[in-house]
Amino acid sequence: MSELTTKTIAELRDGFRAGDFSAREIAAEFNAAVAAARALNAFTVETPDDALAAAAAADEARAGGDPGPLAGIPLGIKDLFATEGVATTAGSNILKGFKPPYESTVSGNLRRAGAGMLGKLNMDEFAMGSSNETSAYGPVISPWKRNDGGNNSLTPGGSSGGSAAAVAAGLAPGVTGTDTGGSIRQPAAFTGICGIKPTYGRASRWGIVSFASSLDQAGPMAKTVRDCAILLEVMCGFDPKDATSLDVPVPQWEAGLSSDLKGKRVGIPKEYRIDGVPAEIDALWDKGVEWLRDAGAEPVEISLPHTQYALPTYYIIAPAEASSNLARYDGVRYGLREIGEAGQGTALDGMYAATRAAGFGAEVKRRIMIGTYVLSAGFYDAYFTKAQKVRTLIKRDFAQAFEKCDLILTPTAPSAAFGLAEKMSDPLAMYLNDVFAVPASLAGLPAMSVPGGLDGLGLPLGLHLIGRELDEQGVLNAALAIEERAGFTARAEKWW
Repeated sequence: MSELTTKTIAELRDGFRAGDFSAREIAAEFNAAVAAARALNAFTVETPDDALAAAAAADEARAGGDPGPLAGIPLGIKDLFATEGVATTAGSNILKGFKPPYESTVSGNLRRAGAGMLGKLNMDEFAMGSSNETSAYGPVISPWKRNDGGNNSLTPGGSSGGSAAAVAAGLAPGVTGTDTGGSIRQPAAFTGICGIKPTYGRASRWGIVSFASSLDQAGPMAKTVRDCAILLEVMCGFDPKDATSLDVPVPQWEAGLSSDLKGKRVGIPKEYRIDGVPAEIDALWDKGVEWLRDAGAEPVEISLPHTQYALPTYYIIAPAEASSNLARYDGVRYGLREIGEAGQGTALDGMYAATRAAGFGAEVKRRIMIGTYVLSAGFYDAYFTKAQKVRTLIKRDFAQAFEKCDLILTPTAPSAAFGLAEKMSDPLAMYLNDVFAVPASLAGLPAMSVPGGLDGLGLPLGLHLIGRELDEQGVLNAALAIEERAGFTARAEKWW
């Protein structure tokens, strides 16, 4: 691994502006790292020429004295973001070969800030998964290994598994991810990096392939809290093309970073102490409480009584919205088209059936069927309407909790990274990976995972911070306090 690929975004930015190295040197070293790590399967498409072209523009801008905020920084873009002229497939066979004639708002914001693109990052199909094993391109392999001498391949988490693996392996200094029920935070925890989901509506969803429209939110993943703040400032902002976009100013989150938490109260929800969670995760949680206390915060016990209903509520609402969103993939306008066989009804119906049968993977089909069922006549009120009511109660729980505290601290995930294929045969066990992350998603709140330590097998464990609506600064500051005190510097040893 080269010296430049070990640097943070802040270090690359500042070194580039000081003339310590050129943008071309940065891009060339990251391009080489991406090519050398194909065994991880982190990228679906590599775009080295894009990274070099942006680097040339950055070097020219620096010579002119006006580089953009991300000039010289090459990034990885999750394959859920539309990238003009570059394949965007959402990890699915049904979109293989699709090259959009437009750019997503978030990736466009990053480009205008001077960032280049190293490639598109592998992901669970349509962001439906917690292990990156549902991708039509095959699973991403975590750069981390257990220290017990075994050589089993581990998951980097999902759905933003390619994004997490790319940062953890030093293939990109920062990446975009999306989070519907924990898909930024859980893979960040599994790979020992930072990832933040902002308040719902902070970052535009325009040009992002939809999974569940009332939950999907873009966010950054990077090595450090500061790097996440740098990327988040550029990614966020009002977008009139997105009806759910918030028309509020974007703060200077990097400039506002402070690990002094004097006067802050940190809520510790008693309902998050659940059976079956390894003792070392509870121990890290207790250590996180002490780190925040050392930073000046006061821990207080809080109650989020409807937490036990969050996961079933999510797995009604998210599949329902997915079944509606994915109805557009019918073989007519773009993507895969299969001609139906005789006996499948009309020629048009046969094409719909054949295209969707061939194009969607098993997990996507499962969620479409669940969603269609809960939206069907006779079950809509019993399931979907009731789930929306429970969602309101979960949001109310958070509102009442924030009358007693400013931030909430929990574990990010109920385990460290598990082996590939260990849970694929048990969808319920897989869904439980999101048990700590889902409530904040249902409430639309900002939430972040920051690495706190290693488990007994040498794998990363994350701590999870949840803030009030639009209080990304509070979340980032508390994460910085943990980052400073945890002193987490462990990195995956190169084996690929």
